[in-house]
Amino acid sequence: MSLKFRLLTAFSALALITSGCATGTQNQPATAGGSSTVEELPTEEHAGQAQAEATPAPAPAPAASTVQFATVGSPEDGFTVKMPGAPQVARNKVTIASGDVNIATWNSNLDGVIYALTATDYPTKFVATRAPETILNKEGRDVLVGQLKGALKSEENITINDTYPGKAFVIGSDQGEVKARSYLVGPRLYTMLALYNPSIGAPSADEFLRSLALINPPPRIERATKGTTPGTPATPSTPATPSTPGSTTPDSGTK
Repeated sequence: MSLKFRLLTAFSALALITSGCATGTQNQPATAGGSSTVEELPTEEHAGQAQAEATPAPAPAPAASTVQFATVGSPEDGFTVKMPGAPQVARNKVTIASGDVNIATWNSNLDGVIYALTATDYPTKFVATRAPETILNKEGRDVLVGQLKGALKSEENITINDTYPGKAFVIGSDQGEVKARSYLVGPRLYTMLALYNPSIGAPSADEFLRSLALINPPPRIERATKGTTPGTPATPSTPATPSTPGSTTPDSGTK
């Protein structure tokens, strides 16, 4: 597959990277300034009241998270995911030698953090002639590293539904830090990412990355071997017919 196609596959998911990093810097929470108050010394008649007011009040309960999650996807899309902000969707199609590739991307921007999920539907033949690890690395992880001109900080192999292979990884770059996950589900490659300013962080990134739920997913596509049709299991060989008792056919080596 050409580099042009890989860049196009990643384009919709990463179109807001530059603006996202700038926004993340601009949206840093302001540090509360100091304030001063003039405190009058209590008179004798108000000493009891002043003492009562001086008693420390109980610490307030932690404020609830204000992040609002929207449910993205449907049975027709084959998945649902919880995404912060107001997600938008973009769809595209590219034709390669083995057929059409359909690309759909959902993305949102909240508090300077870019959240994106890209679902790339490859032709079955394309997936069947490549190892899952190759697709996860070359079409998922390496595309993001190249787009960011960054460096891989960590990665680990994961699965979804205990069936489909995936990869979780972190990329560092001058444009920001990315937490990402990719999964190969049948002929579809899911790529999820959160891009943020590392000095601020992205508290909602992990909740987003863990929220992907598959709906009626297709079976895994087994890698084609020589002599089999790509994307279909190999036809088992026909077992040998057992000899009929009392047969007059001599065994091998019988004189």
